[in-house]
This record gives sequence, C-alpha cells and structure tokens, in this order.
Amino acid sequence: MATSCFNAFRLRKSKSKRVSVPSSSKSQLNSDMENLEKKRFDSLESWSMILDSENVETWEVSKEDQEEWTADLSQLFIGNKFASGAHSRIYRGIYKQRAVAVKMVRIPNQIEETRAKLEQQFKSEVALLSRLFHPNIVQFIAACKKPPVYCIITEYMSQGTLRMYLNKKEPYSLSTETVLRLALDISRGMEYLHSQGVIHRDLKSNNLLLNDDMRVKVADFGTSCLETQCRETKGNMGTYRWMAPEMIKEKPYTRKVDVYSFGIVLWELTTALLPFQGMTPVQAAFAVAEKVSY
Repeated sequence: MATSCFNAFRLRKSKSKRVSVPSSSKSQLNSDMENLEKKRFDSLESWSMILDSENVETWEVSKEDQEEWTADLSQLFIGNKFASGAHSRIYRGIYKQRAVAVKMVRIPNQIEETRAKLEQQFKSEVALLSRLFHPNIVQFIAACKKPPVYCIITEYMSQGTLRMYLNKKEPYSLSTETVLRLALDISRGMEYLHSQGVIHRDLKSNNLLLNDDMRVKVADFGTSCLETQCRETKGNMGTYRWMAPEMIKEKPYTRKVDVYSFGIVLWELTTALLPFQGMTPVQAAFAVAEKVSY
C-alpha cells in the first residue's frame, strides 16, 4: 500500500557529451540552459525521471566515495513536497521504515559560482549535522550526493516550522508558560551548538521545527560554520530580519550573532508577529544597521 503514495528514490545516471560553443554565444547559452534547468526543476515529472531507475545497481556508491552517512537509496521512499526554496525542495519520506524529511538540492551545471556555493553548503551541513546529537537539534539520518541532485535525510518534524505555528496565532496570544517552554527548547539547542564550537548564522523561526509533542528543534545548518573557521569571516550569511548588525555591516563576528537572532525569535514568541512587519528585508537591514550603536 505504501507504494501507492510514495515513489522509490532512485537516481538515474545521465550520459552527456561536451558541445563546442563559439565564445560569442556562450553567455546566452548559459543563460538559456539555466532557465531550462529551472523549468525542469519546477516540474514534478522531471524529478520522477531523475529519481527513477530500472537498475539500482548502477548507482551503488564506490568504496572510495562511501561515507558512513551515505544513504541506502533502496530503502528511501519519497512522498509529498511540503516546502521549497530557490534551489531545494523538502519532501516527506520513509527511510528504513521511519518517517523522515528529505531535503533535495538541485546543483546547477551552468553557473560555476552557484554550483560551488551549493556544494559547499551541502558539505558543511552534512559535516556538522552528522556529529551533532541533542534533543533540541534536528536529528541527521543520512545523505547522498549524486549530481545534479544532492539530498539530506533528517527526522520528520510533523508540526512544521515555528513561523507556521505563530502565523496561526493572534498577536500576543501565547501564554507565558508556552513562550518560556518554546524559548527554553531553542536556548538549550543553541547552547549545545555553541558548546560544539558551531555558529548557526541563520537562526530564525523558519529554521526552528516542532514535533508531535510541540518541542522545538534547531534545523537548517547550510550556512553554519565552526567558530574557529569563520571568526574572521565577513558578509551577511543569514536572513535580514533576524541578522545581527555586525553581519549586515560585513564586520567580523562571533557566536554573538546567534544571540542577537535569538532575541528576535523571543520577540516573535511574545508577539506572534513577523519581525519588522511592514518593511522589506532590505529596509529592515538598513533600520538595524543605522540605529544600532556599538
């Protein structure tokens, strides 16, 4: 019966040949190819083609590429999509008879900068998640990388994001007990994360997930980094409405950027409102950068 609502995850190997293109046409061709890839990515049928295979054996991972976290694709089944981003989709699935969330990332072939960035985010997220174990951190299960699709498998959080939960509430309607319970879950997860030397860099209500018991777990580590490796990093790696002023101003930062973001989340819990409501993300960033003094 499960096969009626879930499609087995299979990766089909594609054969491609290099085509010689005049230099004057390369720019236009790259643009056309990227648009075509986006259209294919938006088509559910194209995913079925990529993920289907008549011969699973052809996609067995070589021992040199085998990682301890590599997914057994024969045990993975994909269900309905419940979230999406510019380059990713998140599906409900079943892995080894367990309900999971499957984040699938499309790696574009034509734009080198985007491809490198997404590959680095995938490697970073898997490297961090695979060594984090805490009740308030979403549990990593497995991953696989088979261009043009990479996937990360985590536990399924049935109640969605904290932002989804707050959107259903009237402003200032959460009880003090509820606010404290949710806030403590987040703070425990973040305390553990910092104890492991990790800066999240994109802490926000959309990256906080709720399970059946309405417990919160921190998720989405695509832009996270080890503090020792990103201490001198500059740039705005988060989301403007939750971003600390030093990141907006592209100054060096520490784990304190997560503390700032946590403060914004606390405000969300208290009000149930979107931060800087009525402003665009850029307007919110400008307001923070110009009005916060050091």
